[in-house]
Order: sequence, then structure tokens, then C-alpha cells
Amino acid sequence: MPLFLIAQIAGRTVAIESSQVESVVDIGAIIPVPRAERHVRGLAALRSRVVTVIETRAALGLPPGDGSAMRAVITIVEGHHYAVLVDALEDVAAFDLAPMSPGIVLDKGWPGVARGIVERDNEPILAIALDALIPAVSLVAA
Repeated sequence: MPLFLIAQIAGRTVAIESSQVESVVDIGAIIPVPRAERHVRGLAALRSRVVTVIETRAALGLPPGDGSAMRAVITIVEGHHYAVLVDALEDVAAFDLAPMSPGIVLDKGWPGVARGIVERDNEPILAIALDALIPAVSLVAA
């Protein structure tokens, strides 16, 4: 049974398989990148390396938040480190991943990142793929 990190993104509880997570961090100063896609909030220094900070709400096509999200899940995609912003981190637990039920309707960008459902205390939680939030990877996959 794989481990999942439970997080909050835009008011939704999500599950992220631990194989996608290098670490979780609090992000400090973020330096904006001129002409970057709106998915990219900027660059941040993290343990002697520079990471690209992904504005998760923008990547999902959701309205912007208040900009206060400074917790991030660090993931590596195609050899590059990304900090995917989340509103909150809750827990790590083992779950079985089940396929999405045909009757589940997701709005905005959620269908593009959905990988299935895990169940915690009889509550379904959307399991997501972090690499689907990375702009260049998303474009190549399409």
C-alpha cells in the first residue's frame, strides 16, 4: 500500500503519492521571473539550489489566492526541482489508490491532474500528479 501526503490546495483536500515528493518546505523569498507563464510565481533559493516555484491555483486555472501560500512540496521533474505551492500539509498515510468513478465531475484544471481516489475515514480524496502542474511537462503531455 503506497504512502500519500495529504495536502490542501485551493480549499480541496488532495493526496500526493510519496514517490512524487522529495521534501516539504516553507518557501522564503520568491524572485519573479519576467515573461514567465502565469503558472510560475518565480524562483526561490532552497538548500543551495534554485527551484522554480509553481503557483498551483494558476496551474489549475483557478482564481488567484491571497498570495499567502508559502508551504511547498518539492518534486523533481525531468531532472529539475520544482516547489509546488500548497495551502496546508496535513498528514502522511498509506492508502490504496482507486480509479476515478465515472460519475465524478471535476472543474477547471482538476481533471488534468487527477490520478484516482484514496479514501480516508470514508471520505474520498482526490489523488493528483504533481508533474501535471508543471507548465512545460503539461504542454508536452497534451
